[in-house]
Amino acid sequence: MSRLDGKVALISGGARGQGAAEAKLFAREGAKVVLGDILDEAGKQVEEEIRQQGGEATYVHLDVTSEAEWVEAVGTAVNRYGKLDILVNNAGISGASASGEQVRLEDASAAAWDRVLAVNAKGVFLGTKHAIPAMRQAGGGSIINISSIAGLVGGFGPSSGAYGASKGAVRLLTKSTATQYAKDGIRCNSVHPGVIDTPMTERSLSVPATREDRLRRTPLGRIGTTEDIAYGVLYLASDEASFVTGSELVIDGGYTAQ
Repeated sequence: MSRLDGKVALISGGARGQGAAEAKLFAREGAKVVLGDILDEAGKQVEEEIRQQGGEATYVHLDVTSEAEWVEAVGTAVNRYGKLDILVNNAGISGASASGEQVRLEDASAAAWDRVLAVNAKGVFLGTKHAIPAMRQAGGGSIINISSIAGLVGGFGPSSGAYGASKGAVRLLTKSTATQYAKDGIRCNSVHPGVIDTPMTERSLSVPATREDRLRRTPLGRIGTTEDIAYGVLYLASDEASFVTGSELVIDGGYTAQ
């Protein structure tokens, strides 16, 4: 028996990187997957790949800062597959400069701050808000919010502080959600990736000095993969984690253990 048999999952930012890895893994484990993103062509390719491998998936256009689009995405999951059991709030942006370098706080614009917080924090709030009624109707569910080790410690991340602020917000929103909705059988946990090889980190990790620094700071001595994160998310989504809520799953190769 697969680990997500009979489950219906909605994953934001599912067109590439961690979201795509999660969508493919969930489908292999028996879930029916709705994946949302603003990258329509890439998202449809992930949908097709899942279907070719015998899974069930539906791509929807989803700008996570739009409440109307969240309503539509949740509605698609419920109307097409009958319910919603799992939400992965995965979509996020880094706020890095065009070169991928860190932006100093005093050099950051208010518009850039607002953009990072809108996608990374408001997007999680909206997804959670609209998934909860559907999960309550289904008898419970699991919400997994992708935060970052930047939501645990300072000095990590490419933005002017907006990225860390947004990911810290996700960490505590997770705990508030967990305590408010435990009585409804809805669990909520956060995942905190370290240095992961994704399209979002591609520019910064292509700089040899930056890559060497990240490797030096990671005790396990390698850059993480999207699959490393996806398997952690799978655990929290599954019934194996039925007594886990309000927790933080750190997947960082030991980066924050020092």
